[in-house]
Amino acid sequence: MGLFIRDDPHYNENERQRGFDRYKQLLSIRFGPWWKVNLLALLGCAPLAAGIFYAIGVSSLLVLYPCAAIGGMIAGPFLAGMYDAVLRGLRDDPRPWRQCWKLSWKQNWKGGMLLGAVMGVLFGQYASLGMVLFWWAEVRPGLWTIALYLLGLVLILAANSLLWPQLVLFRQRASVRLYNAGLFFLLHFWRVLGAGLLQLAYWAVMVLFAPWTLLLLPVTGIWYIVFLSQFLLYEQMDDAFHIEERFEAGDA
Repeated sequence: MGLFIRDDPHYNENERQRGFDRYKQLLSIRFGPWWKVNLLALLGCAPLAAGIFYAIGVSSLLVLYPCAAIGGMIAGPFLAGMYDAVLRGLRDDPRPWRQCWKLSWKQNWKGGMLLGAVMGVLFGQYASLGMVLFWWAEVRPGLWTIALYLLGLVLILAANSLLWPQLVLFRQRASVRLYNAGLFFLLHFWRVLGAGLLQLAYWAVMVLFAPWTLLLLPVTGIWYIVFLSQFLLYEQMDDAFHIEERFEAGDA
């Protein structure tokens, strides 16, 4: 793993590392499978992005909500597959990525469609609101308006970081998933908020520097920011939900 980072003579890729060495280890071992799942996830998210852009282009909420909901339902199982692949990598699941991706679809397509529809509508609404506030408005929005807008986005992204992992790891009711996410957020407020801010910064760069950043989508796309946010939260999530204990027992 010396392409971007100097090799450490004491680094052993065959042993589970900690800290930054663990980050390097996972990128070295899992980049290929995650990149392949990322391409599938981008394909699944394309209808959602196209629907939102079309609805904004025709300036119609009546078009936006069904397009965002249907697009989110399509994207949901693909996003679940992406989160499933990342979490399997974090807990060192040895099975081939194709087998895991098919298993994720079998287990998570219903829940993924529901959560995807909700998230699709939220992101569609925020995209539309962003155009109204920052592009079409004749008067520039105030600092408090911008701060509230960005805070809402951070909270949605943080919620994504907690809800999707539970969806792919556990069989539970949506109410339980929401309760767990809320409690985890309160217990690890700054870490979860930091993960949300990191995601906001990543996607803000993607949007602000488009269309040039579209060239990065096949390379870093969805997988890298999902991996980075889950990497930052995984140790605390494992402590809270006993992920690896359940996996070793065959329940996860």
